[in-house]
Amino acid sequence: MINFFYNLLLWGLLPLLVPYHAYRSLSRGRRTAFLERFGRIPAEDLAQIAGAGTILVHAVSVGETNAALPLLKGIRTRFPGKKIVISNVTETGRSVALKSGAADLCIYFPFDYPFAVRSVLESIRPELVVIMETEIWPNFIKEARRMGIPVLLANGRISDRSFSRYLRFSWFFRPVLRHLSALCMQTPVDASRIEAIGAPAAAVFVGGNLKYDVPVTKAAPEEIAMIKEKYRIPADCFVFAAASTHEGEEGEVLAAYRELVRRDPASFLILAPRHPERAPGVAELIKREGFSFWFRSALERDTEIPAGGILLLDTVGELAGLYRASDLVFVGGSLVPTGGHNPLEPAACMVPVLFGPHMENFREIAALFAKHCGAEVQVPDAKGLQAELLRLAADSAHREELGRHGAGILLGSAGATGRHLDVMESLLGQGGDRG
Repeated sequence: MINFFYNLLLWGLLPLLVPYHAYRSLSRGRRTAFLERFGRIPAEDLAQIAGAGTILVHAVSVGETNAALPLLKGIRTRFPGKKIVISNVTETGRSVALKSGAADLCIYFPFDYPFAVRSVLESIRPELVVIMETEIWPNFIKEARRMGIPVLLANGRISDRSFSRYLRFSWFFRPVLRHLSALCMQTPVDASRIEAIGAPAAAVFVGGNLKYDVPVTKAAPEEIAMIKEKYRIPADCFVFAAASTHEGEEGEVLAAYRELVRRDPASFLILAPRHPERAPGVAELIKREGFSFWFRSALERDTEIPAGGILLLDTVGELAGLYRASDLVFVGGSLVPTGGHNPLEPAACMVPVLFGPHMENFREIAALFAKHCGAEVQVPDAKGLQAELLRLAADSAHREELGRHGAGILLGSAGATGRHLDVMESLLGQGGDRG
């Protein structure tokens, strides 16, 4: 009965969904990909996975795709005969998936209509579906179970903010969770929460956080020089990267950068909005503040950006490389109440990291940084960001120390990939006997 009303609601929303999705896609310069989103995958794409067993990994956007990369590498090693398909909801997530080269095929995840999800699953015929983090799509999960395809929820987490909402609607989520073959949650807290919402205790495992399983490497001077040359960054500047920023943060970053340049003119800012389509609006803000800046997409071989300038990153998939040439990184989404973003990516480059007070989506990681790197890495507000930026810019020894401690967090918390692969191995080949 619940499923009936869910589908009734979906069909009622269809006349609004199509124009809304078309508007969002076209206004951001992206293709709508309606055929794929309604379950039609081109035959030439399906030919890339023909003749082999397939594992379908769903990662909604950029963060989930990056988190999945260690697992995808592990799948290649543990199950070398399998083809990998990655599905994404967002264009930016798909871009990251394509650039990673980790999959044999990248597709858009279908809208959760029974005919659409059935078409995708019948076209791909995966032996296993892996859904990254807590992406719960009732029709997709139900149809996979009907077809005898095991579904694993990987790297699952339930944030403080969302737990009460899930509990309130546990009557809706409970039957969906019981269709899942296994749930690998990040922490014991996440495991107890998903059980309270309705997942069967026998299917719940504590797998750890896949985001820790990234290789730790410090860029050599020659590599740093090559990156700076590619992005026209002055060779001898102190490079400050403000990554994954949201509306309301860029102004605070620019204010802090102004003080940095006033103290040390040989400084440089990489400003990377979380959503590249916001870059034109951020550019207007930079102009009003009187800084010189260059769009990444407009860089040419003869472009010369002086010290005190700004590189505005309006592309997808290049931020990780720029971390390697940075001296200090601020991870955005944390000065404003959006839940924060992942500080482990720059930490894997042994680069010191700062973030703001709003890290609800990364509470465990933020606590580890505070414990191992010192409480000052989590600045209380914009003034705190400015103070720490100026302090660390003048103290290279402390930056080196913070970089080592951040990398140590990754090295000391690794192992989630192996635990997830063990669960996947137990699910593969089970046929129609699920849960």
